[in-house]
Amino acid sequence: MEFLFAPFGIIFMCIPLFFFAISLALVAFSIWMFIDCISREDNNFGDLIKENAKLIWVLIILFTGSIGSIIYYFMVYKKVQK
Repeated sequence: MEFLFAPFGIIFMCIPLFFFAISLALVAFSIWMFIDCISREDNNFGDLIKENAKLIWVLIILFTGSIGSIIYYFMVYKKVQK
């Protein structure tokens, strides 16, 4: 009877590893976007914010973490690459 529940034990042991991998990927992505933001020219942040754009995006990325990095990716990184 115990062998019927063995696959569920393996699955439940893999769930924390999955969440650890996702969180590690989000931290790496946040670091990548932070480095991109710091190394980008002041006039190369798109049309949304003109003055102090670099400072504002650095603060957004630092204080909001992964969510701010994702917003930065779609609003600055992806638009400027086109």
